[in-house]
Amino acid sequence: MKDAWSEARTRTVTWHDPLQAASYGLKLPGLEHLRAIVDGELPPPPIAGLVQMQIVEAEPGRAVFTCRPDESAYNPIGAVHGGLVCTLLDSVCGCALHTTLPQGRGYTSVEIKVNYLKAVRADSGLLTATGTVTKAGSRVGFTEGVVTDESGAVVATASSTLLVFDLP
Repeated sequence: MKDAWSEARTRTVTWHDPLQAASYGLKLPGLEHLRAIVDGELPPPPIAGLVQMQIVEAEPGRAVFTCRPDESAYNPIGAVHGGLVCTLLDSVCGCALHTTLPQGRGYTSVEIKVNYLKAVRADSGLLTATGTVTKAGSRVGFTEGVVTDESGAVVATASSTLLVFDLP
């Protein structure tokens, strides 16, 4: 059976030391930290290169990411794996909350609920994810996210609960 397989394809992923960038980011309020990544003053986290996403906007209570999935993210039935879309939503929801946090505060996802509305394939084009804060509490934050494809169709939505805490 392996004789019938197509030629192997590859994709190279590169990244910079994530702990060095994170330690610099600890010295900034969340919004400034994310804007430093948008502006290229800090490198993106390694996950961004792995799933081909990037943060393109950061405003108070709002973050926007883009992602151009290719067939390297396909599942066994020939569509982009839902985990990639969930990762995009988890990231944009978390970063929306991050824009509201002062220096020395961090967050982690407690739960995320995703609704998949449309299959994503390589020909779906550029995905745009927008995360917005519903409520930024001192201990818990609530956010929402929406992913659209290049045609503007909504492919997934999410609601997220995040724990807010002091960073070491």
